[in-house]
Amino acid sequence: MTPQDIPASDLDAALERARDALLDLQQPDGHWCFELESDATITAEYILMMHFVDEIDTALQARMARYLRALQRRDRHGAWDLYYGGDVDVSCSVKAYFALKAAGDSPDAPHMVQARDAILAHGGAAKSNVFTRILLATFGEVPWRATPFMPVEFVLFPRWAPIHMDKVAYWARTTMVPLLVLCSMRARARNPLGIHVQELFVTPPDLETEYFPRKRGLQGLFLKLDRVVRHVEPLIPRALRRKAIERAVRWSEERMNGEDGFGGIFPPMVYAYEMMVLMGYAKDHPMRRDCMDALKKLVVHRDDGVSYCQPCLSPVWDTAWSLMALEQAPASPRSAEAVARGYDWMTARQVLDLTGDWQHNAAPGTRPGGWAFQYENPYYPDIDDTAVVLAMLHAHGQRTGQAERFQPHVDRALDWSIGLQSKNGGFGAFDADCDRDYLNAIPFADHGALLDPPTEDVSGRMLLAMGVTRRPQDATARDRCIGYLRDTQQPDGSWWGRWGTNYIYGTWSVLAGLALAGVDRKLPMVRKAVDWLRGKQLADGGWGETNDSYLHPELAGTHAAGSTAEHTAWALLGQLALGEHESDSVKRGVAWLVRNQGDDGFWTHPFHNAPGFPRIFHLKYHGYTAYFPLWALGRYRRLAGRRPAEATRPATVPERELA
Repeated sequence: MTPQDIPASDLDAALERARDALLDLQQPDGHWCFELESDATITAEYILMMHFVDEIDTALQARMARYLRALQRRDRHGAWDLYYGGDVDVSCSVKAYFALKAAGDSPDAPHMVQARDAILAHGGAAKSNVFTRILLATFGEVPWRATPFMPVEFVLFPRWAPIHMDKVAYWARTTMVPLLVLCSMRARARNPLGIHVQELFVTPPDLETEYFPRKRGLQGLFLKLDRVVRHVEPLIPRALRRKAIERAVRWSEERMNGEDGFGGIFPPMVYAYEMMVLMGYAKDHPMRRDCMDALKKLVVHRDDGVSYCQPCLSPVWDTAWSLMALEQAPASPRSAEAVARGYDWMTARQVLDLTGDWQHNAAPGTRPGGWAFQYENPYYPDIDDTAVVLAMLHAHGQRTGQAERFQPHVDRALDWSIGLQSKNGGFGAFDADCDRDYLNAIPFADHGALLDPPTEDVSGRMLLAMGVTRRPQDATARDRCIGYLRDTQQPDGSWWGRWGTNYIYGTWSVLAGLALAGVDRKLPMVRKAVDWLRGKQLADGGWGETNDSYLHPELAGTHAAGSTAEHTAWALLGQLALGEHESDSVKRGVAWLVRNQGDDGFWTHPFHNAPGFPRIFHLKYHGYTAYFPLWALGRYRRLAGRRPAEATRPATVPERELA
């Protein structure tokens, strides 16, 4: 039997195991929410936040310390990395070491000695990034001159100014505003145990002169400007500073979002909490209490005595893809009822409130209508979630005879999303035209993640949504999006992936959009992409890709550690979107998934599978090895089970069911 000759009975058994395992994880109200894990930084910052405000939960701290120790790569480089299998990251390692020392680990313990040696070998804590140096400054470990000059008066700048809150990404502005208050007030951590990490510096911090590496071009110009303007800070009128702080606090309070948290993500929550403590908010103040509750909701407590903090929660994203997978899997009475409940839950999450920072950059007259990533985040719905959900609602309404129920939701979502199309025809995640590259040159933006420009994967998803719905009024937007994708295709035929690792994810996202938009699958841009995917298939039949490909594009579509389930699923789905289920490549990929399914019905591995921000912050979506392989196997089974005439003729949108 050749590798691709998987008996239909084995395929069906794999599908049923995966389907039932996914159904077992559905919440009573109809949604799914998988763990969303990052590197060590978020959990380390949680521990250090407890020391900053002198609210140390010793039991939780001990559980989190176990997690940090488990993530230390003692068998490789001795420190911490940004993703499994990555190189030493100084910033991540400094935070993890600091947190473990705060949690009570002796600096003489073997694992701490090993970590310290690795950090010093890479230049020491002075070489950490801006956000880490700001944290160190609040604990008194480095002088404030080690941080960039970003006065809180930034929040008073007019919209026409070259630097303005509306010109940076949502995650940047929500993080920056409370952080600017902390920096401008020279916040000092309470640090009740007096924990310090001076041993992590090669040169004593007060003597260090190279906190900012020399740069050329625009970055060099901004560094020179930084050195000049920081000397004028003493001249800022006190009344102006008070006004700026009041504006920053008020702006943050308007977006605090109750127990779902400021921006729905960890950094704004933790900085807002520290800001409230600094400003003297009582411990029982409703906003301070809600902010702490939001932080606690991010914490995962595992049965093995380990706890860690997630960067955010992903229920809308997880629910949408889980439903997609279940609809492609063999149906059962249980799954039919689960799908109906899932759609009810998802429909109710649509953001219809006329709030949100997106309004500043949207086309005139754009009404709200998107979905957020989290349970509640009305200020910040995103185009990626919205595109997936609206396309699914449309197709589900057509299949179930409920088109009239779902069409108003679909139309509102399409109108909102298209109102945020950027000038180049592509779509960013949260805003239109958030692409002023010069802003990533300011010293504060050493992470290079201050912007939210259009990306290939989000644009591919929006093209899919426009292709499924096929509203005549969207024809121009659809053509402009196709033009953007044509322009951004890599010379080798692939597309870059902003929100999933990496070129395999991007190429699948675009191919699915092109297929459902009705683009001829014989076009050179399509065939080149398919050929690229097939050329990256590994000898075992699967696919994999390293996060190193964000640093080294020549590694696109490769993974020295072998195949992973989600990459294999994405590569399959890209081909299946074009109806190419008869290819040897697809059959080999399907066989790999069937052979490598776990006893629990899922597929597991230790690798991070998405960037929060490419090169600096990476994520592991635990749901990706649950629903994407199920979807790929189910889609293959449906296509392979058709009669020959059905399989070869062009499929209508309802028949394709979001292939």
